[in-house]
Amino acid sequence: SMRTYAARARAIQPTGVRKMFDLAGEDTISFGLGEPDFQPPPVAIEAFHQAMLDGRNKYTTTAGLPALRDAIAKGWDAYAPGMNADNVCITMSGTNALMNLFLTLIDPGKKVLLPEPYFPLYGPDATLVGGSPTYYPCRFEHEFVPQVEDLEALMDEDTVAILYNFPSNPTGGTINAEQRDALLEFARKHDLWIISDEVYDRIIFEGEHVSFLGAGYDRVFVVNSFSKTFAMTGWRIGYVIAENVEHMRQVIKIQYYLTACPNDAMQYAVLAAIEQASDYPDVLAKEFQARCDLITDRLNAMPGVQCHRPKGSIYVFPKVEVPGLTSEELAMEVLRDGVLCSPGTAFGPSGEGHLRFAYTIGREDIGRGMDLFEGTLRRLRG
Repeated sequence: SMRTYAARARAIQPTGVRKMFDLAGEDTISFGLGEPDFQPPPVAIEAFHQAMLDGRNKYTTTAGLPALRDAIAKGWDAYAPGMNADNVCITMSGTNALMNLFLTLIDPGKKVLLPEPYFPLYGPDATLVGGSPTYYPCRFEHEFVPQVEDLEALMDEDTVAILYNFPSNPTGGTINAEQRDALLEFARKHDLWIISDEVYDRIIFEGEHVSFLGAGYDRVFVVNSFSKTFAMTGWRIGYVIAENVEHMRQVIKIQYYLTACPNDAMQYAVLAAIEQASDYPDVLAKEFQARCDLITDRLNAMPGVQCHRPKGSIYVFPKVEVPGLTSEELAMEVLRDGVLCSPGTAFGPSGEGHLRFAYTIGREDIGRGMDLFEGTLRRLRG
């Protein structure tokens, strides 16, 4: 028999989200990619350049610049006071942070509970480390918040971890403190690791972000990123944070074998952003809220469309009923009319009947895109 690629490579597919992009034309109005349409704060860009000029072009410590890690830890004071650099590991983006945690926590054959609809990296990450991805439902009728009885039904002795993601990509679902406590209690009861993906923690429209950090459970790791909150998607910089320093040592050990260390000069740039442009995420959140209101109102005004109003994130995940069409076929019809959105099934089977729109374009374009989308629905309903 022919030698072939490793089973892990053969077990994963390219993500369905990018497929549509190759088909989009020049003038397409794109609600496709979850990428803020802003630039990083100018002070950060200047600090990046200056750091390079100052010779910050070398290997650095594996866990990252201590001053940056301290600043990050301080930023979580309202949740978990008293943390410092030892509680933080800088990673090459949230993507790297996720892979690190799967490697750190999940033995081959062990189960990890993942939300569905999901961010497309979760399942393949579990597969790549030899784990067994097991999906729990986040249903439209519960505003995409998982129910403990659904989680309980999936539990067995091989289950070692659960991943939560609030505010959520793709659904925009968020939780309140009471819901967080119920989900935390479930994990505590079964002694599960919690991987909490909170990359949209600063893009919140109502009240404060509710975190799993500082909520009284020891086995929690939070994944975060500067990609969304400081508009640095292409910089690839994020972090893992945990209250338990012993847990963090394992993460830092693994991180060395993933990337050796984070980008030298860039860390000074991110530190400058935190220290000198700390209100920048709030400015972004305000604009995203206005767009969120606009797109949610437009969608809910269309016949056969239902859309929850997210309390955070940069996505809406409306339910769109067009009899006889799958969400992928519908997304292709919408693309024909010049609008790019993602079929709900790119995020798991229960995304059927949904589309994902990222409101990462200006309000005028959102309005034009919604006009075109409404036209598509009218055309298809004849």
